[in-house]
Amino acid sequence: MGIPARLLGFYLRSSLHVAASASSLTLMTQHMFRLPYDWPVVLFVFCGTVTGYNFVKYDEIARVRSAAVSNEIRGIAWLSFVCFLGAAVCFFQFRWITQLLSLALLSLTALYTLPFFPNKRNARNWSGVKIYIVSVCWVGVTLVLPLVDAGVAVSSDFLLKCVQRFLLVFSLVLIFEIVDIDKDDPHLKTVPQEIGVGKTKILGVILLLVFYFLEFFKTNRDVPQIYINIVLVIVTALFLIFANEKRSKYYSLFWTESIPLLWLLLVLVFG
Repeated sequence: MGIPARLLGFYLRSSLHVAASASSLTLMTQHMFRLPYDWPVVLFVFCGTVTGYNFVKYDEIARVRSAAVSNEIRGIAWLSFVCFLGAAVCFFQFRWITQLLSLALLSLTALYTLPFFPNKRNARNWSGVKIYIVSVCWVGVTLVLPLVDAGVAVSSDFLLKCVQRFLLVFSLVLIFEIVDIDKDDPHLKTVPQEIGVGKTKILGVILLLVFYFLEFFKTNRDVPQIYINIVLVIVTALFLIFANEKRSKYYSLFWTESIPLLWLLLVLVFG
């Protein structure tokens, strides 16, 4: 394996790409609500995503199979530790209400990862729950947290954006669940496991259409955003439609995760 491939692999496995995706959605939130870019919030989201995702992915390996940990996993652990320190520095710059929200989201992540009750599996393995926890966490981190820290009052636009963000993230996670349908434990009862791949794609497209048309219910409609969202919905729908269990890991881990980055780029260029 060449150096570029190894670097790309480390970039993906260390959750740097998903962190860039989450940071893009956070910047989108600040743009949509005409807020100045709050870089401590963006950095907190980036560092917190790296730390949280790596904790979810590698916690069991570190606790159960510590002797077999590879050098790459050790490198990811050190990267996660540095990101944890970065998130902690940003955390102490927040308003107290934002700190409380951050701790609540951290608790949800911990519930998702750790078994809190004897002989019980963590929330990640609760049947049918995974996609909802992931979507709620992303809404909380990339939308609610920056708005709360900026002191934005809860309004109809605020709530509409929460629903839209949930629908978008939910649709993106469906792509992952389709690609991983042969790898996921049947007890997870993911959406494609429960209703089939074809119906999952139809559901995802419907949710994307709802996401799009909710934009027209905003009190302060942004005309360029309406056209940009058309591109976002088409691209996401195409990824959803062409998803299958034979796709390579890059289809979901790199290209699907890049959709929020594309959305941000479109806004910066045309918004």
